[in-house]
Amino acid sequence: MFDIKSFFKREVEKKLINVDDYIFMPERVEMELEGGVLNCVLNSDGRVDIFYSKQGVTEVGSASRKHPFTAFETELYHGVYDDVINDLIKEVDKIIDDSSKYFSRSKILPFTAALSQNPVDKNKF
Repeated sequence: MFDIKSFFKREVEKKLINVDDYIFMPERVEMELEGGVLNCVLNSDGRVDIFYSKQGVTEVGSASRKHPFTAFETELYHGVYDDVINDLIKEVDKIIDDSSKYFSRSKILPFTAALSQNPVDKNKF
């Protein structure tokens, strides 16, 4: 037999939990983490942008809001976005630890020729 009450209850819950239907108050949480700076930004559309910067290298990740009825800081403290943050930290550390086969600190890059202050008149000659 079909339970109409549970069907309607599930449909109402789906509508309530859909974060696309909400407008959130933008929030920003900043903290130092593993020698870098982590910025977590909750946008008004429910998207969470996460920025991690270390030694001049910045990596950006994004996630959708997981629990619309929970405070943003509470979500962060409970580790809801830890997987995204771990990926960002790994990528930044990978970039910092890598080195280029074309450029090195011991090579001095040549300067390009300076442009003259006065442009040459083509009709002069």
